[in-house]
Amino acid sequence: MAGLPSTLAQPRPRSKGRRMDTPATGLTFRAATDADVDALVALIESAYRGDSSRAGWTTEADILQGQRTDPEGVLEVIKSPDSRLLTVERDGRVIACCQLEHRGDHAYFGMFAVSPTLQGAGLGKVIMAEAERRVREEWGVTEMHMTVISVRDDLIAWYERRGYRRTGKMTPFPYGDERFGIPQRADLQFELLVKPLA
Repeated sequence: MAGLPSTLAQPRPRSKGRRMDTPATGLTFRAATDADVDALVALIESAYRGDSSRAGWTTEADILQGQRTDPEGVLEVIKSPDSRLLTVERDGRVIACCQLEHRGDHAYFGMFAVSPTLQGAGLGKVIMAEAERRVREEWGVTEMHMTVISVRDDLIAWYERRGYRRTGKMTPFPYGDERFGIPQRADLQFELLVKPLA
């Protein structure tokens, strides 16, 4: 889960990355700035929490209530020297994002959100491929890691189709810390998924 504490690799100079227009899809990829915080929080919340999230298939509304993130958590990712919050726009509107964090020989992928009304049309695959390309080229990493709530079978299966494999390595959900939501069941934990980057 994005926003959870992690041990960072030795800091590297921050690269804002380049803007990239993809004519085939009409998408623009760029590093988030402070000015994007409110739009990104709204996007992430809409993709995972509350009734609006039910328009897409990534909703966590049945297993978690409360917030998914907050402005402080998003700003922390934007400001971190080892992280990028890759923001995806179409026609000047923020429609998706993902966190990329450099952790030595691998990168961490998190805070992935696509606008619920745009889910299911292949946008997620395009964004993941761009994220993987960037971490390979910018940081020279050989693997992408992520953590997914272990009961999210449909989401894990989607990642497996993208080349990620389950490791069986679990970390506990931060029960009692409402910054990450209010659990609706007692068996939540995160499973590490890993993909080798050729």
